[in-house]
Amino acid sequence: MDAHRNTNQRAAIRAGLTVDIILKQDQRTGKKTRGTVKEILTNSAFHPHGIKVRLDDGQVGRVAAIIGAGTGREPGTVER
Repeated sequence: MDAHRNTNQRAAIRAGLTVDIILKQDQRTGKKTRGTVKEILTNSAFHPHGIKVRLDDGQVGRVAAIIGAGTGREPGTVER
């Protein structure tokens, strides 16, 4: 399965999905933060830089990878 599929398509993102996001302050480094989607913030069906979401822990960023439903590392861990 390709973890980078449809990260810029709003229809591919839903609440409860485990994703890697890139926070605004991490855009230069590309550091990813993993968590569970609480809310989709992008209103349009497509965004070239990724769909903006709010995670359960309140962090906001653009989806870089879709991991799955409740799988993967603990929320809030990072990957460089």
